[in-house]
Amino acid sequence: MATKPFAIIAGVGPGTGASIARQFAKAYSVICLARNPANFDPVVSEINASGGHALGISTDLSDSASVRSTFDKISQQYANSPLAAAVFNSGGGFVRKPFLELTEEEFTQGYESQGKGGYLFAKGSLPLLLKATGLAHPPTLIFTGATASLKGSANFSAFATGKFALRALAQSLAREFGPQGVHVSHVIVDGVIDIPRTKAWTFEHEDAKLDPEAIAAAYWHLHTQPRTTFAFELDLRPYVEKW
Repeated sequence: MATKPFAIIAGVGPGTGASIARQFAKAYSVICLARNPANFDPVVSEINASGGHALGISTDLSDSASVRSTFDKISQQYANSPLAAAVFNSGGGFVRKPFLELTEEEFTQGYESQGKGGYLFAKGSLPLLLKATGLAHPPTLIFTGATASLKGSANFSAFATGKFALRALAQSLAREFGPQGVHVSHVIVDGVIDIPRTKAWTFEHEDAKLDPEAIAAAYWHLHTQPRTTFAFELDLRPYVEKW
């Protein structure tokens, strides 16, 4: 197996996840994770057709057995390659509903997909990041946050609970593993992202949506920061977004 560094992008869909995969595929082999293969198949095919290397693995990020199986496959197939970067970009657990109408299952899904999902992904990726050597940039673990990471808005109690937990996890890991040379970051993506699902949404300003390619470039910037200048958190939003 080649020793080219690789990156793992968890939560790859047709929007931000695909853009992040394309960005990191310019330098590394890329492993794309999503529960439904239909979400990652197009970008995996695109990267491979353009001369890069990408692999998709169906993974339920909230299920410990599924995540463990995925990392077992990764460890076997990429045994001689260093893990350069791991990105947790799961959008699961998004529920917008009045609290008194929220079921226990819906509330729990917010934490399962974000807090627990982030934990499982970090448990799998950090051992690989810690032993990575010969990299051009520090090994990096990035978590995707949202407006709900900092603000528990009305009707978003389930999602905010999960995103608050994810940010707390990222902050703790940054303090523990930064001194060990792993750059752990959290990115707050605040606003509507310009993805296929939101193409028909119109706003007063034509550039009022976040560009997923620009988000991916910001993630790459975090990854390339030297050990003397680790940023823990970035806030990304359109210029017209109220916050």
